[in-house]
Amino acid sequence: MTSEEIKDSVEKALDEIRPFLQSDGGDIRLVGIENDNTLVKVQLEGACVGCSVNQMTLKSGVEMTIKKHVPQIEKVISVE
Repeated sequence: MTSEEIKDSVEKALDEIRPFLQSDGGDIRLVGIENDNTLVKVQLEGACVGCSVNQMTLKSGVEMTIKKHVPQIEKVISVE
């Protein structure tokens, strides 16, 4: 996959999880993809910022969905 294809696939994965976040008043935005396309940086927005379970959502929901679309992604982190 090219870098652009990876980015498009990550965006599709985020579009898949976004309705769940938005239903709770939150959202997510792609910040960038680094480390030879193995690290995804996202920014949680809205209610997700102060949510006590946002790290669980990030790992169990967001990271899992992104890896399903782009298996070469190794890690997803949230940045401010």
